[in-house]
Amino acid sequence: MQVGEVMTREPVTIDPEAPLGTARAVMVERGFRHLPVADGAGRLVGMLTDRDLRDATFAPAIVEYLGPAARRRIRGLGETLESLRVRDVMTWDVVTIEPEAPVARAAALMFEGRFSSLPVVDHGRLVGIITDHDILRALAETLPAVRGLDPDTFLW
Repeated sequence: MQVGEVMTREPVTIDPEAPLGTARAVMVERGFRHLPVADGAGRLVGMLTDRDLRDATFAPAIVEYLGPAARRRIRGLGETLESLRVRDVMTWDVVTIEPEAPVARAAALMFEGRFSSLPVVDHGRLVGIITDHDILRALAETLPAVRGLDPDTFLW
């Protein structure tokens, strides 16, 4: 089975110049943990992850637990965060995979690199994204159904 058979085609992307708040809203609204960053020609330039967002927005989340002096300093940081662009916090050096690659190769790359997704690139253009969910679904489709079968017949 190849990556191109199980990947999400034409993934939602965001421009590197987009405001960070817009990217966050898209990710929350759509339930995404990864958002490929692409230029106008559809070339992958990076990846914005939920971890990138957490790292960029952590300080404002703890304001209520700080003293007055620290709150003033954090308030200034919050104003700075509003001016951040996706390019300021995204991951630039992204591991990718081709659509012709075996799904097992994608799984190995994701396992070894501790990634939960890989952008799928063909001749420099982003054509899809494969996630841990896609790989598990592909695996589940190759396994026999276990619902309704006697659990005593399985070796656990």
